[in-house]
Amino acid sequence: MASRESDRSTVHVVEDHPLYRAALRNLIEATPDLNFGVCAESVEELAASSPTADAVVTLDLRLRGVSDTEAVSRVARLGFRVLVISAYDDDIHVRSAMAAGARGYVTKHAVVHEILRALRTVSAGGRYLPPRLAARLSEPIAARLSNREQQVLALLAGGARDQDIADELKVSVRTVRSHLDRIREKTGRRRRPDLTRLAMEKGIVAEHVRL
Repeated sequence: MASRESDRSTVHVVEDHPLYRAALRNLIEATPDLNFGVCAESVEELAASSPTADAVVTLDLRLRGVSDTEAVSRVARLGFRVLVISAYDDDIHVRSAMAAGARGYVTKHAVVHEILRALRTVSAGGRYLPPRLAARLSEPIAARLSNREQQVLALLAGGARDQDIADELKVSVRTVRSHLDRIREKTGRRRRPDLTRLAMEKGIVAEHVRL
């Protein structure tokens, strides 16, 4: 028996890629317990359309105008439950989106049943991350970082500059910066003070790491 419209969860789509936008619309319209709402190419267009507030918004991160965590934050402030559907699955994008107010996060590689599971979970007031992402994000920091990355982080936390770290480890500054980029991706921390704080919190300091 078909669901009554009042029993169905409304889903708005914010996606600037025409093919993926159409695919999401077709999926939602073909699902009996979901009700398709507004389709927009940007956060500004969504806001201007004055859609139903008690709804889920699927949100890409890379959009014209407001994008990334700012887009997540703005859509959440409008009263929507945000499910990010993005091409990016690195820790920094996932952590940043969830911290900005997203209720769920899946990638554009997700299969149909996982997208539907995410939509239903978020619509019901829950939070959703694919098991693979959830397991990775719950993994201890030390387990995520290689020994060399821990060495770099420990030296940074001790106040060393990139050149100091390079000299200590007998590598190039370029190599040090490459390690720092990977540390940022794995931890979701971008600023040096935040990385220093993280290292102190997790005990990743020079005297505890073999250099």
